[in-house]
Amino acid sequence: MARSPLFSRTASRLADASSVAVIGLGRFGGALALELEAQKTEVLGIDANEDTVQSYNGRLNHVVRADSTREEVLRQLAVHEFDVVVVGIGTDIEASILTSSRLLKFNKPIVWAKAISEPHAEILEQLGVHHVVRPEHDMGRRVAHLVRGGMLDYVEFEGGFVLIRTRPPALAQDRPLGVLGLRDKHGITVVAAKRPDGRWQPANAQTVLYEEDEILVEGNKQQAEDFSRLL
Repeated sequence: MARSPLFSRTASRLADASSVAVIGLGRFGGALALELEAQKTEVLGIDANEDTVQSYNGRLNHVVRADSTREEVLRQLAVHEFDVVVVGIGTDIEASILTSSRLLKFNKPIVWAKAISEPHAEILEQLGVHHVVRPEHDMGRRVAHLVRGGMLDYVEFEGGFVLIRTRPPALAQDRPLGVLGLRDKHGITVVAAKRPDGRWQPANAQTVLYEEDEILVEGNKQQAEDFSRLL
């Protein structure tokens, strides 16, 4: 199963926890569980479908078939002892809401939940879910930005601040960054660069960029996107 940047970023944020239960092993939950386990996090995968559970045998160290809408089942599986629980149930909104509600009765786990629509997200937020994730919505917005310009990757934060991966335009090539004045002229900062077949390195005033390099640029959304479209 291919791991998208969205799954990887979410998994990286969750990997600080020593144990994570993932309930619902569809495309989102399954990819997330596999990514977490690859990062050496203790993972328990839970799904109500026997065929789905069987498909993850041998891929996840711990995977069980269970009805997550029942509080006694969650207790039997010691889900309340995990650091984080991710509710990845998407197609059955009732099961998603009931499972989240049961989990929020426990004191310990931080609860993340996937929402497939705005009303679904609103209900989860009203329940008190700590983190509501909308993969399709978030990925759609991200792709919309990628298809508009020369960006290779795109991450948006609060307040219109973004981090983008792109290639240096001609005006940013062959001279040290310190003499280019990119912050003053374009409102952006080059924070890292990578040569072809090389490794990412922090950028500084002495860094010289070339046409085939990749760079990480931070700044205001509009200014960063404008910079990525320069030739």
